[in-house]
Amino acid sequence: MSKPVYKVMDSKGRVLIPRELRLAAGMCGGDILALQLQEGKVSVRKVEIVEVGDQSPEAVEAYVRAAIKTMPDAVRLSLISDLSGLVREKEGHHVG
Repeated sequence: MSKPVYKVMDSKGRVLIPRELRLAAGMCGGDILALQLQEGKVSVRKVEIVEVGDQSPEAVEAYVRAAIKTMPDAVRLSLISDLSGLVREKEGHHVG
């Protein structure tokens, strides 16, 4: 096992994983990371797909973000347009 790296967690629970560790683990921005608590220790591992049956908002967001990375640009732009329309529609219902 390699020498531990010490980091300070911020008030929102965020910790920066050093670049060297991310590269060694094959992690990059937009990847899905599974966090698990085992015997009082938090483990972090990169996964390619969210476990079947996990429909938590965090799992769904991770799945969507991973799927978007593999889509053609035309599909991405179409999704952006659709989502923008939904946001505008939602904002319109709250006005008045």
